[in-house]
Amino acid sequence: MDVVELMEWLAERGCSVVFKADGERGQGQRWMVIVSGGALGPEGLFRTDLSSAEACVEATLEHLASRQVSPFT
Repeated sequence: MDVVELMEWLAERGCSVVFKADGERGQGQRWMVIVSGGALGPEGLFRTDLSSAEACVEATLEHLASRQVSPFT
């Protein structure tokens, strides 16, 4: 699943999603994803800062699975 597919899937479930690349951060944790609301519930919030877009997608999918929310079920 790519980032656009994941963002669309989350938006269809009422989530707000921010996916950001920040060139000013250098080579480290250049990528960020924030997911809130919707399928995560009113208090649900997930954020991660990682070194690649793919790592952010994987971390988001893992978090969703831990909350019993998954595009694969």
